[in-house]
Amino acid sequence: MDIRSLELFQHLASSLSFNKTAEALFVSPSTLSRAIQRLEEDCGTTLFVRNNRSVKLTAAGAKLLRFTQQTLSEWKKVKWELQEDHAQIQGELSLYCSVTASQSHMPRLLDSFRHQYPQVEIKLSTGDPALSVSKVMQQEVDAAIAIHTPDFPLELNFLPLGEIPLLLIASKDTQLTRLNQVDWREHSVVLPESGPSKRIVHHWFAEQGIRPRVYATVAGNEAIVSMVALGCGLGIVPEVVLDNSTISQRVNRIRLDDIEPYEIGLCCIAKRQSEAAIHALFNC
Repeated sequence: MDIRSLELFQHLASSLSFNKTAEALFVSPSTLSRAIQRLEEDCGTTLFVRNNRSVKLTAAGAKLLRFTQQTLSEWKKVKWELQEDHAQIQGELSLYCSVTASQSHMPRLLDSFRHQYPQVEIKLSTGDPALSVSKVMQQEVDAAIAIHTPDFPLELNFLPLGEIPLLLIASKDTQLTRLNQVDWREHSVVLPESGPSKRIVHHWFAEQGIRPRVYATVAGNEAIVSMVALGCGLGIVPEVVLDNSTISQRVNRIRLDDIEPYEIGLCCIAKRQSEAAIHALFNC
């Protein structure tokens, strides 16, 4: 059993796909398969149940995963401490955020960090903002830009980066520019399928006593902007999404003074914030 095998095992336990893990960690599927087989031989038990259609973690695999997460976290911490004993922090720092946050918040954050710690290799991945917290909790990344919610895990530290207002948007063709012009009986709505927007938007409609006519529910604020621009209905999205959208000129922005804003920030596992690179990032 070695560190690399544990890294492969941890990623596979999350992805449940040999092909995805092999591609993400730059190994061949056969090399990955052999590494897992050696782990199973070392443990004397089956870690995954696999067939042509699916891969599932066994009960023994779940126990090893807890050990693996703790071991890799401690290993990374020791590496940073050893490197810190030398002149400058080195190594790798993995981050996750939405595509929008990679344009709006991450550059300012990383400009200062890279200037102070040029030896650190940054690995940035982007995707659905609803996955930010789970990516950190499962230690797929070291830190992420996330939206704070009422059920935010206590195991995570959250460093606020600011608030983002949510706006009602309508296609230019509707000629709607103010909230009091909207007749909710006539206009359909494109709602968020998941993520922090879902709770906020549904709560706002309930507070206003509005039962919206739902045209569709979609994943991602960018998708809502696209559908509204096409005339599919109205939508509610964060202002920063519009600021970074290439089609923002095709929609009208309508202010909502009484809707909860996003509280956006940087998060990491609290027990890991003392690790050199994570500590340095939060201090930036």
